[in-house]
Amino acid sequence: LPLIDIAQTDLSRHEFAFLSACDTAAGDLKTPNEVIHLAAGLQFAGVKSVIGTFWSVNDHTVRHLVEAFYKNFCGDGKMDSRRAARALHRAVQSL
Repeated sequence: LPLIDIAQTDLSRHEFAFLSACDTAAGDLKTPNEVIHLAAGLQFAGVKSVIGTFWSVNDHTVRHLVEAFYKNFCGDGKMDSRRAARALHRAVQSL
């Protein structure tokens, strides 16, 4: 699925996306000055909060980060995208 198709899709009913795969917030090596990448494409499409990565991370670290993130993000059973930044900060601190 081309990035342009994602960016032109109406995803405004979605509040949050966590892209735990490597380099999801990094541009293409052929066009390093471009700001369009998968995470940005989802935001252009209307997703309110998107977390992506700029680098490669090993699977164990990502698994720990994602578990810690979701524990902080929706530990009370409710997902609230306004808590994403703080939940990510706490998850990174736990590494």
